[in-house]
Amino acid sequence: MKLVSYLVGGQSSWGIWCDDGIIDLGLANNTPYPTLKAALPDLRNIADFADGSATHEHAAVTLLPPIPNPGRILCVGLNYKSHIAETGREPPTHPMLFPRYADTIVASGQPLIRPIASQNFDFEGELAFVIGRGGRHVAAAQALDHVAGFACFNDGSIRDWQRHTTQFLPGKNFWRSGSFGPWLVTPDETGPIGELELQTRLNGETMQRATLDDLLFGVPELIAYLSTIMPLQPGDVVATGTTGGVGLFRTPPLWMKPGDIVEVEIDRLGTLVNTIEDESSL
Repeated sequence: MKLVSYLVGGQSSWGIWCDDGIIDLGLANNTPYPTLKAALPDLRNIADFADGSATHEHAAVTLLPPIPNPGRILCVGLNYKSHIAETGREPPTHPMLFPRYADTIVASGQPLIRPIASQNFDFEGELAFVIGRGGRHVAAAQALDHVAGFACFNDGSIRDWQRHTTQFLPGKNFWRSGSFGPWLVTPDETGPIGELELQTRLNGETMQRATLDDLLFGVPELIAYLSTIMPLQPGDVVATGTTGGVGLFRTPPLWMKPGDIVEVEIDRLGTLVNTIEDESSL
């Protein structure tokens, strides 16, 4: 299933994205789940609605991030071998973690905002996954049972602010600088994650390209590590890191600017599309 959160007629809802429209499960169809986040532990029951009739045309809704109100957005730095190589750094021995916050993330189709404070606005195409079943001290062998689905993610980064200190938080939490979507794809539709290819395109030109087996720490290892630190909860979002080809390490550096279009595409997961706007123009 492709699961989406959206606005329709001024109200927030969620449902199943189908070829001919959206089956609404928040405002219609009498489900007990007001949000996709609330439904995550019971997605097997939601699958029963997938053969129903579409409630809305695609064009009638405005997409939101698949989980608009995550309890946590946990991001992993330096987690692709090709990206580690271009930075010239040694591979980390443990996952490098930093948080993002919900107001830094927009949906597919919404603009990313280049802040007044900097023009060093970089793209980072990533795979994200969402926790469906919470847990603490989850073994890697059972970790995939805790995944509700996968999505595209753009960890938009303000590079000069990222380098103010050894902590990544400042450069990763500017308002509306990252994106997530367009939908959440359940694991039965993705197949083995390592076989999927990720591409990031800027104005139609491919900037990043790799298969997901380039990850240093895979999804099971990340869940095992994170759940040792904290009890994972349904709706937690984990962005797994970016591959080589980011703008920072190009000669000269390549920054996103107003009017640009950035796309993150992953096989079987769809394409996350955003334009770039200046904060000063808002």
